[in-house]
Amino acid sequence: MIKRNKVRETVLYFTPEPAAHVMKLKGVLVQMGIRIRNVAPEQAGETIGSLLGLEGYDSDPASEQTTEIMGLTEITEEMLVMHQFSGSRMDELLLNLRRAGVPKINLKAIVTDSNIGWTFHHLYEEIKEEHEKMRETNQ
Repeated sequence: MIKRNKVRETVLYFTPEPAAHVMKLKGVLVQMGIRIRNVAPEQAGETIGSLLGLEGYDSDPASEQTTEIMGLTEITEEMLVMHQFSGSRMDELLLNLRRAGVPKINLKAIVTDSNIGWTFHHLYEEIKEEHEKMRETNQ
């Protein structure tokens, strides 16, 4: 009998607009036994822990304000946030997405002790900035 971790691998997934490849992406996640939680624009003010449904990160009613009310910039890029992944499972996921023909998702992150308390929007801003710096460095 295979013992599984109580906490399953989970992906928080955000897309600013419906895309043809979303069904392929979700198919890969289902085949791999990975739970997916879609993040809606109005959830950008919630913490990563809350979006994952983790204890101690209950959703704060004040954080459920819309992006417009909070004055946050709109999230304009697709984003994939992985929780409870080993390095090999993350590599396997990315390889399977490529094989399924899912276009590269530039904004990806692993949930850490540091970012689990951040809002989804804060994480977006951080990884977007990192991605832009890496792109500038590689030019």
